[in-house]
Amino acid sequence: MNYKIIRSERKTLGITVSRDCEIIVRAPTCLSEEIIALEVEKAKNWIEKALIKQKGRQNSAMYSEFSPEAVREMKQAVLKTVLPIAEKYSKLMRVSPSGIKITSARTRYGSCNGKNSICFSYLLAQYPLEAVEAVVVHELAHIRHKNHGKRFYDFIYSVMPDYDSRKKLLKGQ
Repeated sequence: MNYKIIRSERKTLGITVSRDCEIIVRAPTCLSEEIIALEVEKAKNWIEKALIKQKGRQNSAMYSEFSPEAVREMKQAVLKTVLPIAEKYSKLMRVSPSGIKITSARTRYGSCNGKNSICFSYLLAQYPLEAVEAVVVHELAHIRHKNHGKRFYDFIYSVMPDYDSRKKLLKGQ
């Protein structure tokens, strides 16, 4: 199994699989090659699963390539879709975002910052309305709960009981 070693002044060994399916081992400078090889061997099952997952992601919409014109059109379409959904659920959830923006984010469908400004990825244009609504509700819930704890999900389920099945639409399941 081929892997890249990145050494630094860290104290522990970490293994990741990059977007382009490269196995990266981050290791302390003093750790021997033999110990690194043993740790990689111990993690072989996890690495294989991570590689399969990453290859699946490469084939998903999150990694599709679009022309600049297509991206502009998708951003406009998402904005037209998201604004009324956000307005509807903001009232229902009694929260108010400070702003809504459509971005070119490729690793997440939405985000909410500490100032309650919400961003949505243009890639949502490829998904059914039910999935887009789930992302909107998820990000609006972050206005009230800044983490992914039990209260956060309880809040989401109180507004959208079928949240889990809607989220699966984003994963193609």
